[in-house]
Amino acid sequence: MIGSHWLRKKVRIASNLIRSPPIIRANNIEIYLDNLRYKHGIEIGGPSSIFNEHGILPIYPVVGSLDGCNYSKETIWEGKLKEGWTYKYQEDKEPGYQYICEAVDLAQVRPGTYDFVLSSHSIEHMANPLKAISEWKRVLKDDGILLFVVPDKENTFDHNRSITSLNHLVDDLENDVGEDDLTHLPEILELHDLKRSPEVGDYASFKKRSQDNHLNRCLHQHVFDIEVARGMVEYMGLNIITSEFVRPFNIIVMAKYVQ
Repeated sequence: MIGSHWLRKKVRIASNLIRSPPIIRANNIEIYLDNLRYKHGIEIGGPSSIFNEHGILPIYPVVGSLDGCNYSKETIWEGKLKEGWTYKYQEDKEPGYQYICEAVDLAQVRPGTYDFVLSSHSIEHMANPLKAISEWKRVLKDDGILLFVVPDKENTFDHNRSITSLNHLVDDLENDVGEDDLTHLPEILELHDLKRSPEVGDYASFKKRSQDNHLNRCLHQHVFDIEVARGMVEYMGLNIITSEFVRPFNIIVMAKYVQ
């Protein structure tokens, strides 16, 4: 009986290990946390599981406070939202202020308001990423921190597409490309790997959703590697603190704004 009990216990332990894989953390975790600890920030497009206590960057538990920005009162990712003190990013903390506005136009926010700006898997959905970063830089204090995560294409449905060049992103900035832009739609419809995103359904459904991108913002407008991700913040005049790739497809960049 003792042997049988021990065998059942070992099976339970093994089963739990299978169901609960180890948490993958960023390599430079202490650098990220030390720069944001007790600080006041805003997150673009969140909340994000990447930043919770079980994520690769457990930032929510250490920050002082956090506001949020989403482009619409209802999104595919967050559902219905209400502007005001409703941004619930961590259960044991007071909600931050939820802004409903475009990430490229934070007109409601005064310059130099925040210690940091967070963004997880949002920049790729923006038609004009450099305009967005310029606006995020505007709302940062001197020595403020920008931390963002974008997908590396190789392990995503974008693996057939080419990396967007920094020159292309600069052209989008100079031409003031709007968030309703569909320049990349033909490429996306041709090269998007539907086998890696079965939730979108068949090609006809994917095409319809993509054509309605101004409403749902599901398209990956641009495709990144770590060099382009770093190049964006350097072009906008921020100083990179650290950057890294965290499997399976996360490119992380942290930079500082020094006036």
